[in-house]
Amino acid sequence: MSSHLKKCRDFLNTKFGFFLLVILLFWIKIYYAYRTYFTLGAKGGVQQFLLLINPVPAALLIFGIALYFNGNLSYWLMIIIDALESIWIFANILYYREFSDFLSVGIIKGSGAAGNNLSKSLSSIMHPSDFLVFLDVLILILLLLFKIIKVDHRKFSKRNAFAMTVVSLVLMFAEFGMSNANRSGLLTRTFDNNYIVKYLGFNEYAAFNAYQTHKESATRTKAKPKDIKKVLKFINQHRTKPNIQYYGKAKGKNVFIIHLESFQQFLINYRVHGRLVTPNIDKFYHNDHTIAFDNFYHQVSQGKTSDAEMMLENSLFGLPQGSAMVTYGTQNTYQAAPAFLDQHGYSTAALHGDVPSFWNRDNTYKSWGYQYFFDSKYYKEKPSYNVGYGLKDKIFFKDASKYIQRLPQPFYAKLITLTNHYPYLLDKQNRSFPATKTGDKTVDPYVQTAHYLDQAFGEFLHYLHKTGLDKNSVVVAYGDHYGISNNHRPAIAQLLHKSNINSYDLAQFQKVPFMINYRGLQGKIDHTYGGEIDVLPTLMHLLGYKDNNTVQFGNDLLSNHRNQIVAFRNGNFVTPKFTVMGSDVYLTKTGKKIKPNAQQEKEIKADRHYVDEELSLSDQVIYGDLLRFYKPKGFKKVNKKDYNYKPSYGLKKLKEANHKKHTSLIDKNHGHSITYDTDAPELK
Repeated sequence: MSSHLKKCRDFLNTKFGFFLLVILLFWIKIYYAYRTYFTLGAKGGVQQFLLLINPVPAALLIFGIALYFNGNLSYWLMIIIDALESIWIFANILYYREFSDFLSVGIIKGSGAAGNNLSKSLSSIMHPSDFLVFLDVLILILLLLFKIIKVDHRKFSKRNAFAMTVVSLVLMFAEFGMSNANRSGLLTRTFDNNYIVKYLGFNEYAAFNAYQTHKESATRTKAKPKDIKKVLKFINQHRTKPNIQYYGKAKGKNVFIIHLESFQQFLINYRVHGRLVTPNIDKFYHNDHTIAFDNFYHQVSQGKTSDAEMMLENSLFGLPQGSAMVTYGTQNTYQAAPAFLDQHGYSTAALHGDVPSFWNRDNTYKSWGYQYFFDSKYYKEKPSYNVGYGLKDKIFFKDASKYIQRLPQPFYAKLITLTNHYPYLLDKQNRSFPATKTGDKTVDPYVQTAHYLDQAFGEFLHYLHKTGLDKNSVVVAYGDHYGISNNHRPAIAQLLHKSNINSYDLAQFQKVPFMINYRGLQGKIDHTYGGEIDVLPTLMHLLGYKDNNTVQFGNDLLSNHRNQIVAFRNGNFVTPKFTVMGSDVYLTKTGKKIKPNAQQEKEIKADRHYVDEELSLSDQVIYGDLLRFYKPKGFKKVNKKDYNYKPSYGLKKLKEANHKKHTSLIDKNHGHSITYDTDAPELK
């Protein structure tokens, strides 16, 4: 036995022996991370095998770099590489825990624009066990420092080092061949990063993502005017006619867009200990003048709220990686709702209680044609007024009212709430609702901040009624994205009162409320299937504007004959008949998992083709900045130089606009401000 141990130790005291030890520990670490921190959905023997071996080829290639060097440098180079890899894995563990996705170049590049208060989120996301990914680095350092393993100073043959490089590349190509055979079009058709990591591994994903980012930046340069033609062809083939019952029903009316931060559909009529979580939103949902959609899904990816805004204002999808607002918000040409309505006599304003640079809003909103952006600089700030990512909702709505009163009518005003944002922080004086008891510290406070948002929303509705704005305004309220990610399955099962959940349940859990309220509407619960991409054409038809020549990938939710395929950003989709999650197919009405027959397979194949084409063409519009080549009839291109959101400039412009039009609420009230009622304890 001792002779075997001596041989083993002697082998580890060679450079190649240490190299293989590093590879082994790294391999164990990656596979442990796959199984512990990520939900990659490896099914069947082939996928399980690929998940097991996919760390090896890239590890041989990357760590093999150290074999070209000699002495101490070679050993410490392996440890440095391992440490950098560990940081990359650690960062992805934290990111995946909240977003169910992997870090991308776009997200990293945009971290400055979306990094406000992230330290608070990280402290809530981080678990002590996460640091286990650094354990092998520590072990290797200690083995060398205490000379349990000695540095081999002999030269390692460059030929052998090169041979290792060749072996790693051969294994990598073999791995890709096996993966592509199991998942056809892995790198050409998939929109889901989970697939790339599952089949190829972390490092291959990082390399592919970097390649994609480079390719995307080159796409704009190569784009030509003819590229927009195939986009228009697709859109015109699938465009729906407005429903005569609703077309122009709200012509000339004010429009309020209320972003209900992280608000999911399951909260509607949801009770905790017998109490309704959101009584005001529930009442609004069931109002006699509200059309509420109960099969409406968020369709965001890594950009989350920014993706929701992109769809809402432009009927363009967010990107598969990163945030389109961050990467393409400044340079691209858009034909967004604010610019269109501005050119039809509307005042347009976005109101938000956070810094203007978050998601690059201060630049993107100029590209979209917003006349005003009332960001955090416009509101009185005290430490007690803020929580998490910005101004508390009750205080935000109250402070926003003074600018709403001064907007010349008709206006288009978007108000973005914040308090119901992860990690769901709320001080004791504002907590008036019990937390759930799933045992998941991330999930349990969610209903508390949702209840606070509901109270703030109720106060705002009271203000609209008090001022009479409710008689002359369309109020659109919707949940911008999920609040509880799919990584909290045990807690989700408890919230849904189920013993366990599957992919179908998680797909349905992505529903968010979408509600349109106006005194002239006959209220109902509409069961049509749709998503955030459909908001803009729906709103435009209500206001009496046809979308005959616009580039909008959505369809009017109120049209009688509309396409009801809801595309998710990763290529999965839901229709009234099927819920397709990867290779799993469920009947949407019952949730029963099926093996499709020939006819069903044909329908699913056609739906999948539509989804792939829709997502691909939308991406081409953004990557290639194709709207610069297309001018819809009657639309004037936005000049970003016309906008300045600094308070001194914005307030001056608002004052000048009121002198010209005299249509603001405060003008109609003979110059008197109307008091906003709130029970916010910070203001007492």
